[in-house]
Amino acid sequence: MTAVFDVAIVGGSVMGSAAAYFLTADPGFHGRVLVLERDPSYHEASAARSWGGFRQQFSTPENIRMSAFGVGFFREAAGRLAVDGEAPDLGIRAPGYLFLASPEGLPILSQNMATQSRLGAAIELLDPPSLARRFPWLNVDGLAAGALGLKDEGWLDPAALIQAFRRKARAQGALYRQAEAVALERAGDRVAGVRLADGERIAAGLVVNAAGWRAGRLAATAGIALPVGPRKRMTYVFDCKQDLSAAPMTIDPTGVVFRPEGRQYIGLVSPPETEDPERHDLDEEYELFETTVWPTLAARVPAFETIKLTRAWAGLYDYNAFDHNAIIGRHPEVGNLIFCNGFSGHGVQQSPAAGRAVAELIQHGRFQTLDLARFGYERIADKRPIVEANIV
Repeated sequence: MTAVFDVAIVGGSVMGSAAAYFLTADPGFHGRVLVLERDPSYHEASAARSWGGFRQQFSTPENIRMSAFGVGFFREAAGRLAVDGEAPDLGIRAPGYLFLASPEGLPILSQNMATQSRLGAAIELLDPPSLARRFPWLNVDGLAAGALGLKDEGWLDPAALIQAFRRKARAQGALYRQAEAVALERAGDRVAGVRLADGERIAAGLVVNAAGWRAGRLAATAGIALPVGPRKRMTYVFDCKQDLSAAPMTIDPTGVVFRPEGRQYIGLVSPPETEDPERHDLDEEYELFETTVWPTLAARVPAFETIKLTRAWAGLYDYNAFDHNAIIGRHPEVGNLIFCNGFSGHGVQQSPAAGRAVAELIQHGRFQTLDLARFGYERIADKRPIVEANIV
């Protein structure tokens, strides 16, 4: 049996649902949209297990612009994503991001700030004495400076965002179906259909790959090399006797990150790239906490010397192993296949801009409001990586 749609979106988490929302919100679009999602509870979805951070502090102009649009959208979400008078609450908090730099890292921090400021971000550069006055809980030894986002940086509830996009897209006519897409059936320069796990075939005029960390595996079924797969990240939750609930998202020069989470705190660090293979499991692991996270936090924040670990959870990045940046746009040879993949940990904040971009490609054949051509698939084939200096 074959079902026919104008657009089939594989993956109904934050990217797929954002694309479905923006497409069905376009007054000129009148097609049938199907969103295929294997787990509508989103229990294991990358976005749902993320920290939900948003920031302007990137080094790449496109990343800055995408995130700037995202935070503006989040602040308007109560109106834009309301259904039947019920407005979503995204739980937005905006105490800023604090990027700390060693003397060796100061030139890059300063260069990044120049780019961010030119594009309208409000970032303040603090020297060690200023850091100590602003954040008396911070040990400034070994630091040359810190860059603090003064507005439009913080975090939100990612699960609430996913559900808000989904609910609004459905209210606007998108059809959601619980199903696992296992293959793209390619016929020359087109995707002829999407094969489901139960054997059913979905035919669509256009297919969007928004399958998260499974995107590379799905693309491979059509003979397409997409360098996107899962990378496991552990989040550690801990108590602290001292109240640091007003702290910003703080990034140590070592890459260890922490922020408040309700009455507790969360911390993580990415493992070295040589020790970061593709992994699919969500098992709890504590080695990085014991060897890296806790010692680093205790040295940087003396109040964390006596923290109590209460729990942990694992999540999977949809990781672009080529250059850690998004892949957005049509495949150069398979004209009815659009990628929306590989956000490598900053997908939640960029989901509004990415969803809008995909909708523009479908409805208008080109990017209209923000030119994201630099993030196209062609750079992978041509081996032209985008270097983003502010990966967290």
